[in-house]
Amino acid sequence: MKKLKVLNSYCGIGGNRKLWDTIPDIELEITAVEYKQEIADIYHDFFPKDTIVVADAHQYLLDHYKEYDFIWSSPPCPTHSRFNLIQEPQGMKIRYPDMALYQEIILLQKWFKGKYCVENVITYYKPLIAPQEVNNHYYWANFLITPVEKTTRHIRRQKHDERLNRVGFNLKKFNLKRTFEKQVINNCVEPELGEHILNCALGKQKQKPLI
Repeated sequence: MKKLKVLNSYCGIGGNRKLWDTIPDIELEITAVEYKQEIADIYHDFFPKDTIVVADAHQYLLDHYKEYDFIWSSPPCPTHSRFNLIQEPQGMKIRYPDMALYQEIILLQKWFKGKYCVENVITYYKPLIAPQEVNNHYYWANFLITPVEKTTRHIRRQKHDERLNRVGFNLKKFNLKRTFEKQVINNCVEPELGEHILNCALGKQKQKPLI
């Protein structure tokens, strides 16, 4: 059985990681990094065998990237999202895109020896570094992510309970505020897509995961 040391950076509650344990013939040693203690506690409840680190994921990546075989990173997306295009007409303040996204891509492209995947939304500008586009998101990876069935999360049109069922997390026992619970769930990567991408990194890709 192959052992793989994994860094799950900006882990949230673990949508991308949810189905990784179903992949056969591999033993995962996962370190998850999350800035907010409340979210880290939820992740730990779902994945108690993982090592959870409450820290700045951007800095942790720089300090520890050499220690892992596979790195998944999902830097914050709000400053890159196409929703920024409606800010000025609505009187909202224009903001700089957060360049931490590209700092991490360049770091991993030039210095990391393992497999990596950096996930983010489709940007409102032409990406400064060309990504792969899969399932209505951008991915920067040093392996091919094979095509999947074209679907979208439709977060703004999907009822919250439908979204909860889709990602498969039961958050009732945490007694979260409704707005916070929605934010946490909306930030989840589809579990089937997370499984598919790790399979691609391992050379075990499926053709069309049902997502």
